[in-house]
Amino acid sequence: MVPLRDNRISVAIQGGLGAFHEIAARQFFGNIPIEIIPCETFTDLFNELQDKKADCGIVAMENSVAGSLLQNLALLRESGLTIMGEQYLRVVQNLITLPGQSIDRITEIHSHPIAIQQCHIFLNELRRKGVRIIDSVDTALSVKWIRDEKLKGIGALGSELAARMYNMEILKTGVETNKRNFTRFQVITESHKVKDLEQIANQTINKSTLCFSLQHEEGRLSQVLSVLSFYKMNLTKIQSLPIVGVEWEYFFYIDLVFADYNRYQQALEAVKPLTEHLQILGEYQNGQRPTENKTIIQN
Repeated sequence: MVPLRDNRISVAIQGGLGAFHEIAARQFFGNIPIEIIPCETFTDLFNELQDKKADCGIVAMENSVAGSLLQNLALLRESGLTIMGEQYLRVVQNLITLPGQSIDRITEIHSHPIAIQQCHIFLNELRRKGVRIIDSVDTALSVKWIRDEKLKGIGALGSELAARMYNMEILKTGVETNKRNFTRFQVITESHKVKDLEQIANQTINKSTLCFSLQHEEGRLSQVLSVLSFYKMNLTKIQSLPIVGVEWEYFFYIDLVFADYNRYQQALEAVKPLTEHLQILGEYQNGQRPTENKTIIQN
């Protein structure tokens, strides 16, 4: 890749500038200067990383309302890239329009399907009044599109940052159904430039994400879980995805939190004979779960 003039860290995100991915990236890296590399889809994001056009990526993996982003689990496993960090973000969705609009004149609302799912009660009230709710590729890109095309009577769901960035108006703030609406992002990289950053190199490794498949034998998954319990691994997530081309067999993705890294390694050795295609997708520090948004640092 072409080196950045000021040696900033380049971070690939899904979506446009002002997306929640950008907010999560800026919170994770704090005062470290970064350059945001927008990507339209998650596939594009992983392609950027594999082609070494960005130093790292930040990827939404799970939302407390909408659940896991299953596509991203598969993309991560297939990419061979590694999780190096984790960031939780309190997601506040806002109805954003051109300045001077009124909510009773809105005829369409555009946003990413996950954002729409997060705001279903608010949006259902508008649907009953005839407002069309339309899926788009991104929250921030929807805001930008309305601004660029000067579209009156059309709104988007997005972040406060997107509204400020594109000089748009927030007609209604906090329209998400569940006020405890959090998204868990993971920092993905193979770049030593990122791995050598103090905040990553000095992490306390107490969490890992694993992927494996199992032989089709009775009780095999329960055996794996029993071993992990014996070694006092805290299983915080388990997700299955079909193995493409092998009917009725699955990859299992699990997150483990642990207090003793040596004990964790012993647990891995103990489950290896019980699993197939065991893959460590990342070992990193468990992200801190926030109760509210932090100040956004503009780099």
